[in-house]
Amino acid sequence: MTANQLRVLIPADEIDKRVRELGAQIERDYPEGPLFLVCILKGAFAFLADLSRAISRPVQIDFLSVSSYGKAKTSSGEVRLVKDLDMSIEGANVVVIEDIVDTGITLTYLIHVLSQRKPRSIRIAALLDKPSRRMRPIKVDYRGFEIPDEFVVGYGLDYAEQYRNLKDICILEEPK
Repeated sequence: MTANQLRVLIPADEIDKRVRELGAQIERDYPEGPLFLVCILKGAFAFLADLSRAISRPVQIDFLSVSSYGKAKTSSGEVRLVKDLDMSIEGANVVVIEDIVDTGITLTYLIHVLSQRKPRSIRIAALLDKPSRRMRPIKVDYRGFEIPDEFVVGYGLDYAEQYRNLKDICILEEPK
């Protein structure tokens, strides 16, 4: 089996700078009141960790896990909730932390589920956005980077549970 090739798309220093900018923007938008950061596992964990440290005001953090990819490079189109929140978000401002917005199918499902729990507001923070692949309309309130239609890994994003630990965001290229 030939190894996949990695090509850096967004270097770690650019990621760090942009995450700090997003943290400052979220802090300005929510100066007071309960603020929940809801991380979509597993891919958004690195983004959540850095983003939460870029916000100096108190926040509460919880995690959701959904499945729509399995071990494939493309979404199955079927979303299922694997791990639910441990805390109530009723009356709180919620920022959903996502690694990448691609088709919009997963986030459409999650926003519907979370809206039923009566939060004060729900916004989306996504490190990466691929609008060219959108199948459902989704508004990304806090966008790190808009990227082309390439399969990316690193900084929490994986392919078959590999590459999450890379500091850069890289394009995963098939061997030639």
